[in-house]
Amino acid sequence: MSIEIPKKYDPKIEEAKIRALWDTIQVYKFDQNTEKKIYSIDTPPPTMSGKMHIGHASSYTQTDLIARFKRMSGFEVFYPFGTDDNGLPTEKLVQKVKKVNLRKVTRTEAIKICTDYLAENREAFIQDWKNIGVSCDFSLAYSTIDKHSQTIAQKSFLALAKKKRVYRKEAPILWDTQFQSAIAQADLEDIERQSFFNDIVFKLEDGSDLTIGTTRPELLSACVAIFAHPDDERYKPLFGTFATTPIYNARVQILADEHADPQKGTGAVMCCTFGDQTDIEWFKKHNLELKMAITPYGKMGALAGAYEGLTIEDARKQIIIDLKEAGLLTAQKEITQTVNVGERSGRPVEIINSPQWYVKYLDSKEEFLAASEKLKWTPNHMKHRVENWIKGLSWDWGIARQRHFGIPIPVWYGDDGNIYYADESQLPIDPMVDRPINIPEGVKLTPETDVFDTWFTSSSSPFLATQLPQLIGTPVEKKLFPMDLRPQAHDIINTWLFYTMAKTHLLHDGVNPWETTAISGWVLDPKGKKMSKSKGNVVDPHQVMEKYSADAIRFWAAGAKLGDDYSYAERDLQTANKLVTKLWNASKFADFHLQNYDGVKPEKLEAIDEWILTKLNETIVKATASFEALDYAKAKREIESFFWNDLCDNYLEIVKDRLYKPEVYGDIPRKSGQWTTQTVFANVLKLFAPYVPYVTESLYQYFFKEDDVVSIHRSSWPKPIANVNESFATGDVAVEIVSSVRRAKAEAGVSLAKELDSVTVTGADESALSGFLADVRGATKSASIIFVAGEEFSVRIVLKPDEE
Repeated sequence: MSIEIPKKYDPKIEEAKIRALWDTIQVYKFDQNTEKKIYSIDTPPPTMSGKMHIGHASSYTQTDLIARFKRMSGFEVFYPFGTDDNGLPTEKLVQKVKKVNLRKVTRTEAIKICTDYLAENREAFIQDWKNIGVSCDFSLAYSTIDKHSQTIAQKSFLALAKKKRVYRKEAPILWDTQFQSAIAQADLEDIERQSFFNDIVFKLEDGSDLTIGTTRPELLSACVAIFAHPDDERYKPLFGTFATTPIYNARVQILADEHADPQKGTGAVMCCTFGDQTDIEWFKKHNLELKMAITPYGKMGALAGAYEGLTIEDARKQIIIDLKEAGLLTAQKEITQTVNVGERSGRPVEIINSPQWYVKYLDSKEEFLAASEKLKWTPNHMKHRVENWIKGLSWDWGIARQRHFGIPIPVWYGDDGNIYYADESQLPIDPMVDRPINIPEGVKLTPETDVFDTWFTSSSSPFLATQLPQLIGTPVEKKLFPMDLRPQAHDIINTWLFYTMAKTHLLHDGVNPWETTAISGWVLDPKGKKMSKSKGNVVDPHQVMEKYSADAIRFWAAGAKLGDDYSYAERDLQTANKLVTKLWNASKFADFHLQNYDGVKPEKLEAIDEWILTKLNETIVKATASFEALDYAKAKREIESFFWNDLCDNYLEIVKDRLYKPEVYGDIPRKSGQWTTQTVFANVLKLFAPYVPYVTESLYQYFFKEDDVVSIHRSSWPKPIANVNESFATGDVAVEIVSSVRRAKAEAGVSLAKELDSVTVTGADESALSGFLADVRGATKSASIIFVAGEEFSVRIVLKPDEE
């Protein structure tokens, strides 16, 4: 950096200079030969969504606070950076930007279009994280679609196959009709919509009516049975008999099952293959016929007869009209209905029968619950989300997706009826291009065309990071796993966190992938709503950084505790900028008074110097304890209070007279103030360094650089100053005297610089304050301090006669 010190701190200039410095001296590079204890972070790979959003800026800052604290606390921090380029988000982005339908081009073309886009835009995307000051080692990088990640994902699949944990089966699956792909239970969202509960008439064998309530009359062609509760007296005589469906005149049996709710509708319900999860359970339990009325394209199939080719919604409307005309619709009731929709498409999902790949894990639910209990959750209550999710699991993990752009499932289907798996030595492999080895002669192979669900790859993130090629064979390779920290947002606990924990558990015999989780909240708008592009209430962090600074947006994000949703408020950015300005100005003030200081600590420190050091020690202890508990927000409050109140408002105002006037106070007392000022500022900058890394680095390089430490972020986290006389109780009284004099001068309408004839203090111990009096007189501009006895503390000033 240039030695020319600017008069005013300009973040646009200084932040760029500091980034260049960090790159040059490789401040955040992970030392593979380290002998330090390693702190490893399973860094969330952000989705390539075009550019950083406000949620990224806040949650990654919160993780970075922990990383920076651990680095300064003596750990070698393993903090890699990946990008999540695999899956539907990338396809949606590429289709939007490139204006191409990836389903209407060949697989080879689709892969090339996506890969080229990622290559062209990844560097600019990652730069956003560098700009915000995230202290990752960006040379330890991966993409969830690169060859390395493909190898890891395929390797994990083969390992699960050896453990008999993967299987292929034709079975009911959740299907996104927009993206033409299976989706996982965790990829669903619930929405409410207005619908109708329709009472429709089935005919019994004796010609009488049986009324069934349903919200989905378009599935009548797929009706395979009618169920009622076994204790429902209305239907007991009908169990085992048959009824005829309206319009289709299909003969279906009336059966008893305890999952039929007697209080819902008429108490009798049709089972269709498939309307919901209950239909699937009845289908399996009662060995029912399979009838599929809906195609994968979200339209009615041939089974629907006259309604073939209609969309589901149109078919529902038309069949209700036809039922009314036939006198088979006896009642309609408008209801608010909760339906499952695809998280990405926003469209109601359907259940279709399809051959798919699954990871078998429903038999391990108790083990997953035990694994969750072993994790250290921050905050602790977040573990209940994953526990409730595990308890409610009703499907094995469907890992296959019907897309072009993804990691291929490494299997082939032989005409001899066998499934052939790739050999690990072949990875990564594409079955559409390559062949497995050691195949019996004459066997013809059909390659698998499906790819892995993106969560199947993302759930390997600890291994994507710790098994990077440049780490294999290094001294630290075996020290990186299990990792120390998994930071992430609370909305993907049921996906990324659970899948990673479950997959690692299955592959590594019950081992957890990390020791601790740090769960961040959402950014809300001023009205308390989650910020999202669809709602149009998103704040662009690029604009925020342009208007304020990276340090400002970081300081705002640091104000929210882990797990808490928090609002974006511009006043918080303004407050942060004031802090940056104050740090700059106060540090320049300190440096001015340290120009001729020899750095030697005097044998005796002045009382007010001892006081500020005790306050500093108290702050260091509290901030350190809070950081160790991952409560960076509480640590921030402690540090900020010390800086503004104890240091700037009180100590600097009291000590500056002594610093300016060695001829009055003497060289030794001035040296006491200089040593204390240097010590306090050097430590304050370190305390603030995780929060505002740019301005603290600038000040460190300009004013407080240690000879053998290239960056403040490679310096040691502060420890309490040794051998300090803890006289802060009487120091508080001395500070209050000065504050009271200031208030009295303000009330009298006189300048704080005006000299006083005397200050009279009631209710204070003069002898206990004796060491502070010289500084108190200097700070108050008073010729004398008079102490008088009294029960209540008070201060009275007397102006000099010519000023009365």
